[in-house]
Amino acid sequence: MDKLTSIADAAGLVRPGDTLALGGMTLYRRPVAFVRELLRGSNAGELTLLCFTAGYESDLLVGAGKVRRVRSCYFGLEVFGLAPMFTAAANAGQIEIVEESEASLGFGLKAAMANVGFMPGRGWIGTDMLKLRPDVKTVNDPYTGETLVAFPAINCDVAAIHALEADPAGNAALGGNLGVDVELAVVAQTVIVTAETIVPKLRKADVASPVVTAVVHAPRGAWPTSCHPLYPVGGGELLRYIDCCHGGEFEEYVQGLLAS
Repeated sequence: MDKLTSIADAAGLVRPGDTLALGGMTLYRRPVAFVRELLRGSNAGELTLLCFTAGYESDLLVGAGKVRRVRSCYFGLEVFGLAPMFTAAANAGQIEIVEESEASLGFGLKAAMANVGFMPGRGWIGTDMLKLRPDVKTVNDPYTGETLVAFPAINCDVAAIHALEADPAGNAALGGNLGVDVELAVVAQTVIVTAETIVPKLRKADVASPVVTAVVHAPRGAWPTSCHPLYPVGGGELLRYIDCCHGGEFEEYVQGLLAS
């Protein structure tokens, strides 16, 4: 089945109020072209943004007012510092932040993959995370009596994942750093793959075609985040973005981004 579509049509699959998961890791292989299209023409807003780590692409969505809630264990620009629009919105109380950790996100996705309500684990035991998240309960292991954290299942409506290669059927190769993209592709109801290159048939895939809804050809679709081994992080562009945000020129930056 040919699942190739335009990036505009793919962005149209995101509906207001959806939970949108963005693949990649920190400043690597982020679906920037897809986010840019959401900013250009989509009416999707009030989104819950789900990321294992959130970065430049997520900051664009927050700054544009598309995000109501964030679920991530990290939101920033690595060596380039804080994510400016997220930091400002969080300090102003303009968005809801669901406190997460690597453990809660990992166990939550595994629970969703297993189609159960929670996954038990030792993460958060002995920390204040349970005070920050009173919705997360503990359970007693029926075999040992040990107290464990019952991490609730995490589902999402749409996952956008950037790939090095994909074929028209939806098979996708992600490279060496998978993040939690494979898990996101399994739990999401709609999976959109943007790819640097479209090949007739992919022999080895990290994400398999049956879970993929749409495929988009998006060369340099992760820039200015990196897409190893094709291109590195665009450090100059990230610094320009930060300067624009701090100078009150976020909207002008976005308009230039959409015009490019």
